[in-house]
Amino acid sequence: MSPNGSDRSPRRPMRRKLLQAMTAGLVLATATGCTYKDFPRLGMPTPTTEEAPRILSLWQGSWAAALAVGVLVWGLILWSAMFHRRSRTKVEVPPQTRYNMPIEALYTVVPIIIISVLFYFTARDETKLLSLDKKPDVTVNVVGFQWSWGFNYVANVPGVSGDAKTDKNLNAIPDRFKNQFPANAGGVYDVGTPGTRNPQTGNPGPTLWLPKGQTVRFILTSRDVIHSFWVVPFLMKQDVIPGHTNAFQVTPNREGTFLGKCAELCGVDHSRMLFNVKVVSPAAYQKHLQDLAKKGQTGYIPAGIAQTSHEKNRETNNL
Repeated sequence: MSPNGSDRSPRRPMRRKLLQAMTAGLVLATATGCTYKDFPRLGMPTPTTEEAPRILSLWQGSWAAALAVGVLVWGLILWSAMFHRRSRTKVEVPPQTRYNMPIEALYTVVPIIIISVLFYFTARDETKLLSLDKKPDVTVNVVGFQWSWGFNYVANVPGVSGDAKTDKNLNAIPDRFKNQFPANAGGVYDVGTPGTRNPQTGNPGPTLWLPKGQTVRFILTSRDVIHSFWVVPFLMKQDVIPGHTNAFQVTPNREGTFLGKCAELCGVDHSRMLFNVKVVSPAAYQKHLQDLAKKGQTGYIPAGIAQTSHEKNRETNNL
């Protein structure tokens, strides 16, 4: 009983304020109707492709969900510590609650709901990002090897003869990709070493040129071990696996020179597997291909280890 004779506990107003603050925090953390631009990037670089905002939005949404759960959990911990602490005047053991089925069911259902929601958005975005239904404007075969990168530009370059669909150096690439190669694509290539540097920036590694505003399909092959092709501001990376061909496509929307690296521990010089990506206008891109042809870098370098029968059978069954 309070000093004025009332049964009203002075703890109740404080308890209500705490619950109100927790509710407001959850509402703010899970507010809808916002885009990825309305939130901080949380360590992510500025997106430079049309697909990258989808990845950034998923990243921000995961952080928002984690923040909401964290606020709730820490709020409950603090609430229990403050309002269920031992009384200075009462020394008896408080009533013990065991086997509370509604609470235990809540502990089970809520995590399942959280994981299901995260799984839905992840599966939705992954399906969209890995979709190859749109015919690409540009095709580049990225070849990973210890300890650098090679780039086969699958294109019909004036003055270069050949056909990417029948070139023996590209035998490792499955027919489902070759069928979409341009006709009579003699192609050009560029290949680097760990000591190669970009002439404009001085950054280590070879430089991959891409046209702005055009859809680029990367076909990833390896000559030796598993690597990972990661262009940092594209917010997208994918493993480069010997005996299995991966592919994805993006549309660069910002000119500039960006950093890339291998994101899979592939051996002693893994840290030196760096490269650069230079996004330029379509006209400058075509001129670069012609410059490679003038240097004698025509045709294609070996793509890597041929696709295994197991993978061929799996892909045939999925067609």
